[in-house]
Amino acid sequence: MTFRSLRPQSGHGRQAEARRNDLVVLEAARDVFAAQGADAPISAVAERAGVGIGTLYRRYGSKTELLQRLCVLAMDQALAAADHALAATDPWDGLCGYIKACVELRSGALAALAGQIETTAEMRGTARQSMARLAEIVARAHAGSRLRADVTPLDITWLIEQFSRRPPDQLDPAEERNVRSRLVAIALDGLRAPAGEVLPGRPPSRSRYVNRWSPRVPGPSPAGRS
Repeated sequence: MTFRSLRPQSGHGRQAEARRNDLVVLEAARDVFAAQGADAPISAVAERAGVGIGTLYRRYGSKTELLQRLCVLAMDQALAAADHALAATDPWDGLCGYIKACVELRSGALAALAGQIETTAEMRGTARQSMARLAEIVARAHAGSRLRADVTPLDITWLIEQFSRRPPDQLDPAEERNVRSRLVAIALDGLRAPAGEVLPGRPPSRSRYVNRWSPRVPGPSPAGRS
């Protein structure tokens, strides 16, 4: 499954053009926030996307509105990947395809924004859908006895998020893809049943994962026009 295959191809005119422009900005934002964190200026995103900062603010009223929109778009892409996974005949192939697609998309790259922006009803609703779909993917793989029994949906979520981060040293893009694909293959092999050693610690907490998106008190806000 490719990154391009998860982009909606339907639509015409201005709406379709706006969607394409959104996705260009989303890709740029993933690069910028994965490398620089939540404090990265929107000007860096605009430069990476090849658009003027004024163009972004004509479409969005603030940095916060832009980031909220990008979060929804990122989750929409993860939902599309989940639909592909659930349509797979083999549950294990579906799970592996989902993880590979989300890693390629760097679905967790915007996690740096957690607690930095207010979450909207659309963001929360899309996140619930995404978590429900992943739970179904994992349940199918468990039922087929292909996924080790002690792996939870949140383990998969955190795994994808870790792979969404940029390495500290800037590698050549081809070498970075090579390293990432090898590490993903190693991780997938570790998810297979039967398990070796029991996983250490407790399963990740859903409430802690969700609550990290609650706004943090005060500090520099990314809502400005920097």
